[in-house]
Amino acid sequence: MHYYPVQPYRHAQMPAMAAKLEAESTLTDRYQTTVPETVRRALKLGKRDKIHYTIRPGGEVVLTRAAPADGDDPVLGQFLGFLAADLARNPQRLQTIDAGLARRLRSLAAEVEVDLDAALSADDE
Repeated sequence: MHYYPVQPYRHAQMPAMAAKLEAESTLTDRYQTTVPETVRRALKLGKRDKIHYTIRPGGEVVLTRAAPADGDDPVLGQFLGFLAADLARNPQRLQTIDAGLARRLRSLAAEVEVDLDAALSADDE
């Protein structure tokens, strides 16, 4: 990866930077690439976040962090991100549950029917 300082640049969500940075990455045979760390930090991207591409008439492509979809829950996403980061930092905390607890959990939920496609009631909203 190579970084090249160029002209001063301001982004609406970032503090002023002394210089705009450019970064390179390489496409794999499957047309995949890793987003460079400086770009991830600038866009505040985390794992599983979406990137929006804007292709301008001159061929310039601008990457921005995609706005969450209407169905996305930003609080849940932040919580799951927190859990993933905590597990990555502290894998020793991850524990398996024993067979007895697994059986107990299955027995408690055995009679519960769930329709994942059903709308929530007003009380559940």
